Amino acid sequence: MPYYQLYYHVVWATKRRLPLLTPDVEPLIFAYLRNKTATLEGVVYALNGVEDHVHLVVTIPPKIAVATFIGQIKGVASTRFNKEHANKPTFYWQDAYSVFSFDRKRLPFVVAYVENQKAHHAQGTTLPVLERVDEVVRSAMVKERGDDWRVGEAGWWAEMMALEPHGHK
Repeated sequence: MPYYQLYYHVVWATKRRLPLLTPDVEPLIFAYLRNKTATLEGVVYALNGVEDHVHLVVTIPPKIAVATFIGQIKGVASTRFNKEHANKPTFYWQDAYSVFSFDRKRLPFVVAYVENQKAHHAQGTTLPVLERVDEVVRSAMVKERGDDWRVGEAGWWAEMMALEPHGHK
């Protein structure tokens, strides 16, 4: 079995950004996402969102392509929900998604960001680059000095804000 440290932050939205992740639907969808992730031998570090989109912090084993993993968890969650809860409105995902890879030192910051999604949206403190669910206008690269192996929350936050292309929301 290979050794790996592969950390991803995945973001995707409901179809047409409809507010489908209601308080009664969200726990069901999140359970399907967690179960399928476990079946694929992934590890969920954080899973949260608001009414129209989901954030997932996850390790995906190297034997499965990231796109395949995302397609499978999204597909299983919506299919199972629609089959098991036919009395509720039909649930669909948008096709697009964003995925960000990061290193282990940033894991606590990304997890905290995702765990606090509802508060970030309520307070207007989201990080735009981590809220995208479609193609970024320019390539976003985090550049750091080789000796910068420890990053504080304020430094991480500033680094993420600097990635946002000006004028693109």
